[in-house]
Amino acid sequence: MNVPSDVRPTAVPAVAPWLVLVVAVSAMSWAGPLVRLSTAPALAIAAWRLLFSSAFIALVLAGRRRALAGVRLPPADRRLAAAAGILLAAHFWSWIASLDWTTVASSVVLVSTQPIFVAAFSATFLGERPTVRQWLGITAAVAGAILIGWGDFGVSGRALVGDLLAVAAAIMVAGYYVIGRRLRQYLDIWVYIGIVYGIAAVILAAAALAHPRVTLTGYPPADWLIFVALAAGPMMLGHTGVNYSLRYLRAYVVNITLLGEAIGATVIAWLLPAIAERPPAQTLAGGALILAGIALAVLAPGGRRAAP
Repeated sequence: MNVPSDVRPTAVPAVAPWLVLVVAVSAMSWAGPLVRLSTAPALAIAAWRLLFSSAFIALVLAGRRRALAGVRLPPADRRLAAAAGILLAAHFWSWIASLDWTTVASSVVLVSTQPIFVAAFSATFLGERPTVRQWLGITAAVAGAILIGWGDFGVSGRALVGDLLAVAAAIMVAGYYVIGRRLRQYLDIWVYIGIVYGIAAVILAAAALAHPRVTLTGYPPADWLIFVALAAGPMMLGHTGVNYSLRYLRAYVVNITLLGEAIGATVIAWLLPAIAERPPAQTLAGGALILAGIALAVLAPGGRRAAP
């Protein structure tokens, strides 16, 4: 594969991965509350979020086509990128759908069990195994997430459906991030997200058009603002920031920091008057456990070291 110099991995990142992750987690924390404010169905929200993101990426790629003219992906990598796009599409649909069945807090914290799956997939498919201390941190953080969402598990069948959808979303996004860790070692960030977001956008738009009760048009202005906000914040700043960091940090290290999204989303959902979901004491306790787990895993030897 002929890879231009600006696409090869570098020992020193242009922007510190940890700084990018802080911005990414802050942006992704708005996803749950924004979705809750929309009147559109899950498929339409997910489709427009990816469509608007893909349109912006297309403009960037058009401006960089000379620098990226030599990039050629072998068939195996094209299949991996396509799989990542499919997983991302399925993740967005199942996660957004879960918000119609359960609370923002439960949905976000259950989808945040992804570090367990990412760590397992990283060890199996990438040969990158967490240390014992990192496993303890992952376990503690996920235990905090379970503590936060525990109140919904036995409330009703409706809440249970939402919880299961959120867990399914966690498994699918874990596969997406592990593939990203693999391809981002040498693939330019804009090329990678252009392929993955584009495939996900096409899949979600086609699914919305095929669904008898979902339409891509006819929404009030407030919903269109939410679609654009989801693309600009949680998608372009959030997911793209995470994909940037995957070039320099192991997937399970990146993903455990994303558990901070559960805390941010819960606080936002509490403070926004339109939602006003005040977290109970167990949510606060779970949030403290999440923060402790993140600190334990990230501050472990090698946890903050950029990959060469």
